[in-house]
Amino acid sequence: MFSKVRTCVVSGLSRLPSCVKSSAAVSVTPSLCRHQHRTFSSKCADVKVLYDGLCPICVTEIRFLQFLQRNQPEKVDFIDISLPGYDGEKYSGISYEMAMEEMHVIDEKDEVHRGIPAFAVMYGAVGLGWLGRFMMWPPLRPYMDKSYAIFAKNRLKWTGRGEECSTGRCEKKTQ
Repeated sequence: MFSKVRTCVVSGLSRLPSCVKSSAAVSVTPSLCRHQHRTFSSKCADVKVLYDGLCPICVTEIRFLQFLQRNQPEKVDFIDISLPGYDGEKYSGISYEMAMEEMHVIDEKDEVHRGIPAFAVMYGAVGLGWLGRFMMWPPLRPYMDKSYAIFAKNRLKWTGRGEECSTGRCEKKTQ
């Protein structure tokens, strides 16, 4: 009985992306056991996640995702844009300023995804494809877009970095 229910649920989830019109959601492949951690190897990762390493909210989520993908270090590369050596030209021309405005993820086809589609690609790469598909689900998507837009606009203020991030590169507050 349980295996029959599980089969129905899994097959239903695998069909969900077909009803989503965004190419980002379609490219998200569910994987139940894809885990890895951040490496500094010269091997190119399939997915590149650009994140603000000075944002405590962002870092908390990235650490969780790094934990999830710890067994396949070649799958996802987490790029801290706050490091002094960040060069946007290496990452599809995504400048520091662009990356600070909203989440950017570069998929295995070198396509850039921003906002909620970026989260869908990122979650799919670490084995949370179901969450990415849920976020992209048409009835929920407008609410996700609006919620994320509010977060992206206010995250610097909410994390206590609003003033020093108004121009140029953000610096960690020293008290």
